[in-house]
This record gives sequence, structure tokens and C-alpha cells, in this order.
Amino acid sequence: MKNAVIFGASSTIALKVADILAQNGYNLVLLARNLECLQLDAQNLRVKYQNIQVNTLYYDASTIVNMPEIINQVKKIMPSIDLLLVAHGNLPHQELCQKNWDDEYNSLLVNGLSVIQICHYFANVMLAQKYGTIAVISSVAGDRGRQSNYNYGTAKGMINTYLSGLRSRLFKDNIHVLTVLPGFVDTKMTASFKKGILWATPEKVAQDIVNAVKKKKNTLYTPFFWRYIMLIIKSVPERLFKKLKL
Repeated sequence: MKNAVIFGASSTIALKVADILAQNGYNLVLLARNLECLQLDAQNLRVKYQNIQVNTLYYDASTIVNMPEIINQVKKIMPSIDLLLVAHGNLPHQELCQKNWDDEYNSLLVNGLSVIQICHYFANVMLAQKYGTIAVISSVAGDRGRQSNYNYGTAKGMINTYLSGLRSRLFKDNIHVLTVLPGFVDTKMTASFKKGILWATPEKVAQDIVNAVKKKKNTLYTPFFWRYIMLIIKSVPERLFKKLKL
């Protein structure tokens, strides 16, 4: 029996990953801000997969968090952690971030700094046990700053750089670090967006994540074609890129 901890567990993709993990016999600790809804999701998993344990804890990425206390709560539930998945985030309004520092800071906190805090503390937990996997859902937006969402992209770029360094640091200690870079995904966060051919389902992304964890991939672009889309975007010279309305 394996154990997984999921932050942002009420997000659409995280719930799909939790379902796949439960199906594969993982005990789960699910953390999110809306504890009432999360407890309903947890109960659905318990009914569906009666051979596993599913517990819930409160976590709000937009506030100052006592992460050591959260880790103590997790350890009371499960003695070891095979997989940490960090899946929380929000999609800020770029124009509001440009006008209001509080909005900009909140986005950087929720989408970037809070993620790094979680990884910092749980990396040390896994170092003590000498194994484990850290998987973080970032975004292709972190590959290059675009005028339409560079605040969000800044936070994701910060995560990507941090995870690259963390991966190198923990490799010798048998700890795997996976950076997940989704493109457009049809979730609650993007419900108001017009969908097109480049959009993926959360089920597809969740299965890709679980497969990447099993294969110990370093970076996952999902769907796969986003790797090539972003290669093109990153190759555009800055003198031309700054003129594009992307």
C-alpha cells in the first residue's frame, strides 16, 4: 500500500489524479481550502474504493501557512509519503495585477511562493525517508512571459526554475521531481474560456501525470504537442516577440 499527499485536491485535475491513485491502491491525504466540498469528494472516493484510506486537511495557499504543523498532521495519518502532488493555483486577471500590487502579490503567493514552500518542507521529509516523488502542476505559461498573462507566467516560471534545481539536488537521494506543464485544460478555472482544438480534458492530463510519475519523467508537457508549440514560441527573437499580442 502506497501513500500520496495532494495539495489543491479539490481542483479538477487533482481529483482525477486522486481517483486514479485510489484505483491503484494509494492511501490519500487531500488538502484544500473548501473543506466541506473536499470532504464530499473524499467520501465519494471511500465509497468507490473501500480498500484505501482517504483523509482531508484544511489548506489555504493565499494565507501565511504553518507548514511544519501541516506536516505533523500528515505524519499522524500516514507514516511515510510515496507521492506529493501540488495542484493548487488560480488564474489572475492580468490588468488588475498591473494596477493593484495586492492582486499581483496574491497571484505570486498562490501560484508560486506557496508551492515552493510546500516543496521545501516535504523535500526534507522525503530526504529523511530516502525515497519519494514530488510532482507539481505548473504551466506552459512559465516558459516565456506573454503580455496577456505574464504575472501568472512569472509565478510558474519561478516554480519551474526551483523544481529544476530541486531535482538535481535530490536525485542522488532517490527522490524524483516531476514538473507538469499543461497547456489549455477544460477545468473549473477555465470554464469561461472558449474551447478549441488545443484544449485537453482533465482526465487526459491526470492520466499523463500518473504515467509520468511511474516512468520517473523529469518534465511532462501535456498534451505532448505543447512541447513543440512552446519550442516555437521560445525561439522567436525578443525584438519580434515584444510586438506580438500573445
